[in-house]
Amino acid sequence: MIREAAADLRSGRRTSLALTSAALERIARLDGSLRSFITVTAESAVAHARQADAELAAGHDRGPLHGIPISVKDLLATRGVLTTAGSLVYRDWVPEASASVVERLEAAGAVLVGKNNLHELAYGVTSSNPHFGAVANPWNRRHSPGGSSGGSAVAVAAGLVHGAIGTDTGGSVRIPAAFCGVVRIPAKANAFPKGSRTAFRAEAEHHRSVATLAF
Repeated sequence: MIREAAADLRSGRRTSLALTSAALERIARLDGSLRSFITVTAESAVAHARQADAELAAGHDRGPLHGIPISVKDLLATRGVLTTAGSLVYRDWVPEASASVVERLEAAGAVLVGKNNLHELAYGVTSSNPHFGAVANPWNRRHSPGGSSGGSAVAVAAGLVHGAIGTDTGGSVRIPAAFCGVVRIPAKANAFPKGSRTAFRAEAEHHRSVATLAF
C-alpha cells in the first residue's frame, strides 16, 4: 500500500493532498463505528500534504514516507496535539515536544492525520476504552481488535491510513496485528530514546500488506 502510493506520488498520478483528503474522508465516514481515533488533525494534515506536494515537485524527496498519510498511537507525545494515553488523567495534555518516533516521521515527510485510540494507559489487550469508546475490529464489529494498540491496527486494516505507529511491551502490537490481519515491523530495542509519556518504547509499525515490508 505504501509502495504503490509512494510510486504514484513520484509519477504524478496522485498527490499527497489527494491521498490525505481520501484518508480524512474515510475516517469521517467510517470511524464513528470503529472508534480507532481519539484525535483527527485534519487541518494540519492538509497543510503538511500541500507542503509535501510542493517539496516533491521541487525535487526535494525525503524518502518513501514523504507525503504518506499515517497515524500514531495516542500514547506517543505529539507537539501541539492533544495526547491522552486513552485516559482522563491526561485528557488536557498538549505536549511541548514530540516523541522521537514522531519527530523522525515528520522529518521523513509523513503526513500525520491523527492519534489512535488504545486500551487506557496501554494496560490491557482489548482496546475497550471506557472514556473514548471501545475500538471495534473492522472485520467484525462484535469482535475485539486486540490491544493495547488496537486503534493503530484498526486504522490500517480499515484503510483509513497507509501506516500507523503502535507501542509494544507485552504484545500490544503483536496481538492487534494478529486480530486485525495486518503486518507489524518491529523496531530495534532503544531505537527511539525519547518515547511516550510513559516508560514504554515505540516498538512497531502496522501495515496492511507484506509488500510494504520492502521498505
